[in-house]
Amino acid sequence: MFVTDADPKATKLVPSMCFLIQHPQSNGRPAERIVFDLGIKRDMSQYPAGMQDHLEKRQAIVNLSDTKASLESGGLDLAKNIDYVILSHTHWDHIGMPTDYPKSRFVLESGTLHTVKHGAPHYPPEMFEKDPLPLDRSTEFPPAPDSSAKDLACSKDQQTSHQWKLISTLKHTIDFFGDGSVYIA
Repeated sequence: MFVTDADPKATKLVPSMCFLIQHPQSNGRPAERIVFDLGIKRDMSQYPAGMQDHLEKRQAIVNLSDTKASLESGGLDLAKNIDYVILSHTHWDHIGMPTDYPKSRFVLESGTLHTVKHGAPHYPPEMFEKDPLPLDRSTEFPPAPDSSAKDLACSKDQQTSHQWKLISTLKHTIDFFGDGSVYIA
């Protein structure tokens, strides 16, 4: 897209959204909670030095409330009440503060563990913090069947047991709980 005669000082605020998904108790299975994406860090100085120039170009960044504050204001204890954190991807405005979730299982897109260690196009490794995710509690979805990045996927023992399926017009979809309540596409 090309914009002519644009005001170089004009800005747009774009939300960095996070979602709480509550899966009800069913079939003897306890109720479970997912936080989908973690938004931006509450303290921008906590991003690695390699990310600071990138962030400077995105000013003004407004962070009125982070995910932790929002969930706690709703009465949730992050150490007890969040079962899963699913990250759509690990860009700076989605990864937030994983340390706020000391017992949650992290579920990641295929190739995420490789990306945070080795970088990706337009995101060299120095833009990622060192060891941002709890490896002992992190798993990746398996690569989609026709993925061109299968070589970036983690070993099968670090992948979830989910299977990608065709659901309606969505070519690759995972039924997260296996009951049709939460789909990942």
